[in-house]
Amino acid sequence: MTTATIRVWDPLVRILHWTLAGAFLVAWLTGDELAAVHLAAGYVVLAVVGVRTLWGIAGSRHARFSDFIYRPAKVLAYLGDLVRFRGKRYLGHSPADGAMTVLLLGLAAAISWSGIEADAGNHLLEEIHESLGNIAIAVVALHIGGVLLASLVHRENLARAMVTGNKRAD
Repeated sequence: MTTATIRVWDPLVRILHWTLAGAFLVAWLTGDELAAVHLAAGYVVLAVVGVRTLWGIAGSRHARFSDFIYRPAKVLAYLGDLVRFRGKRYLGHSPADGAMTVLLLGLAAAISWSGIEADAGNHLLEEIHESLGNIAIAVVALHIGGVLLASLVHRENLARAMVTGNKRAD
C-alpha cells in the first residue's frame, strides 16, 4: 500500500535550505584557516538569506512567512505538545518550524554581516561574529533535534521531505 503525498516544499525552498546548510557548514569548518573560502561561504549565506527573505514574501504558499509566523504563545504550546508526543501535524511549517526558520535566517544574516565588518578590520564585530557562530551551532543542533522529534511524533521523515518536497497528504 502506498501513501498519498502532496508537494509542500517548492524547489527554491529546498535548494535554499540545503545551500544555506552547506554554506554555513563550509564557513564553520574553514574559519581562519581558509579565510578566502570562509568569506566566500559567508557571502553565499548572505545571498541565500536575501533570496529566502524575498521568497518568504512573494513565494509559494508554504514558503511565505504569512503561512508560518505564529504568536509566541502558540509556538510554546506546540513545543509543549510535541515533547508530550501529541503535537498537531502541519502540512507546511509548524509553529516551531516557523520560529526556527526566522531565528536561523536572522542569525545567518547577523553572522554574515558581522563577518564582513570583521573582515574590514572591526575587532569588536570579530568577537561578535565568532560568538554568533557558536550560538548558531547550538541553534542548528536544536533544529536537527526538533526535526527528529517531529519526524518521530508525526511518523514522517521530515528531512526526506526537504529533499523531495513531498509530505504525506493525510
